[in-house]
Amino acid sequence: MKPRHVLTAGFVVLLAVLPWLVGSYGRTLLDYIGLATIVVLGLVLLTGVGGLTSFGQAAFVGMGAYTSAYLCTAQGWSPWWGLLAALVLVTLAALVLGWVTLRMSGHFLPLSTLAWGLSIYLVFGNVQAIGGQTGMSGIAPISVLGVKLSTALQYHYLIWGVVLLIVWTVHNMLDSREGRAMRALKGGTLMAEAMGVNTTRFKTILFVLAAQYACVSGWLYAHMQGFVNPTPFSLGQGIEYLFMGVVGGIGDLWGAVLGSSLYSLLRQWLQDLLPHLLGRSGNFEDLVFGVLMILILQRAPEGLWARVRALGARWNPAATLAPRPSAPVLAERARPAAGELVLQVRELTKRFGGLVANNAISFEVRAGEVLALIGPNGAGKSTLFNCISQVDRASAGEVRFRDRAVHRLDARAVAALGMSRTFQHVRLLPRMSVLDNVALGAHLRGHHSFVASAWRLDRAQEASIQATAWQQLERCGLAEHAHAPAGSLPLGLQRVVEIARALATDPCLLLLDEPAAGLRYLEKRNLAQLLDQLRGQGLAILLVEHDLDFVMGLADRVVAMDFGEKIAEGLPREVQKHPAVIEAYLGGLDEPQATREPEGQAA
Repeated sequence: MKPRHVLTAGFVVLLAVLPWLVGSYGRTLLDYIGLATIVVLGLVLLTGVGGLTSFGQAAFVGMGAYTSAYLCTAQGWSPWWGLLAALVLVTLAALVLGWVTLRMSGHFLPLSTLAWGLSIYLVFGNVQAIGGQTGMSGIAPISVLGVKLSTALQYHYLIWGVVLLIVWTVHNMLDSREGRAMRALKGGTLMAEAMGVNTTRFKTILFVLAAQYACVSGWLYAHMQGFVNPTPFSLGQGIEYLFMGVVGGIGDLWGAVLGSSLYSLLRQWLQDLLPHLLGRSGNFEDLVFGVLMILILQRAPEGLWARVRALGARWNPAATLAPRPSAPVLAERARPAAGELVLQVRELTKRFGGLVANNAISFEVRAGEVLALIGPNGAGKSTLFNCISQVDRASAGEVRFRDRAVHRLDARAVAALGMSRTFQHVRLLPRMSVLDNVALGAHLRGHHSFVASAWRLDRAQEASIQATAWQQLERCGLAEHAHAPAGSLPLGLQRVVEIARALATDPCLLLLDEPAAGLRYLEKRNLAQLLDQLRGQGLAILLVEHDLDFVMGLADRVVAMDFGEKIAEGLPREVQKHPAVIEAYLGGLDEPQATREPEGQAA
């Protein structure tokens, strides 16, 4: 049995035994810790995985509590029907709030959650139908298999059973195609969309899931207490949930458990201790927690669970890594015939206000061909790349891919057709393994939803995606780094990881933005051999590169640009000797042999 399985089993046994070792007060405290953990698990998804900060989760807890409380007391509904109604209401509210909130970025996103979190809290206290500031009492307890739960011990097993179920399903979901797409959100919209990830969809999924978990916590709270009022659902409580996540580790599921436990236990201990030490009552624990927050952010910015995990790695340095999957790789798309026209760029123009970045650029790329795009800094090469891959929309002109107009499609649709790219500035997920980064490239080649992933109904597909990622790592000479965090690799190898990820999409056209930058001589030679091999397999390659030695020894044809204009096109030797190219690079030197740009010089 793996060490993590042993630890999980030990934790389950501890949960089963611990209520019998503590008094009634201790059991009640354990129940509150479990309720908080459920909410914080939602924040792990929303903030730790998706990179979306929310201070309003307490409002969703209150919606779950009040909806079920009202329906059970005023309408005589069963608590389970109350849960269903609460989930429906919270889901609809999250979809509406998410539609508004998730369109924002930067500091506007968390500020907007403060706004609607406060607004919903004020509704709880000012609607008399749900008791106003007085609240609602007489809420029926939950019945399980005909048994009414009436003690803290009974609710303990229900609450922590829900916690374990959420941990298991979320772990399964993150260990899947859909989970990688969710993690890709922290890498930025540009990269994720280029890999075929619908970032809007996944942000909404995370937002709704976090709200639903909070709703379940509120439902359990209302029926356990038999009473609700607005106080536990204030904006301050929402901030406390986020604090718990940061303390434990907002990026780890078990960090949610650790953070909720430490925060609740320490807060209760300080509330009892500080008045005796200071001789007066007050909220002194808030001051202590503020200092602790600063210390944790300084000393353990990834949370305390990251420290625990690091200690575990020291105790068990020889942990067994997953071997290469034996599953079949994913089926590949039909390849264009050698010499078939793959990409046509016709009179493409891109304007930024009065600045013309690309002016009526035209060229073609065929299957089994490497076309290099060269030019000095500011020539408009990256802008042209973005317009071809539909990251940016061209102002005029046409882009046709495999005889289909794509200049009005989005980046995901173009990626699905078989066009894939790398980036000038490396865009990997540094904490994810190299293998998972490459597997992200196969996102569009799978079909299971996050629900299927949560219940492990996608294992055959996931094994094939992993096998495909392994295949591309071996193809690029990176298999020995498969389980290393991508951010731990040198820059040159990170660029090769990007190529492997692009190959995992099963492209017909590969767009490479400065792939040799940062590579040593032998690494460049290996890269050239890889690209030559891909060319021989019928792949069309469009290459932007500053290293002219690398370009001239590899490219079949070269297009040179300067100030947004195409100034030359032809065979490498012809372009190298072209007067306009010499002028652009070297200011008009007469000797052709002086046209070669020193390696590493910005182009």
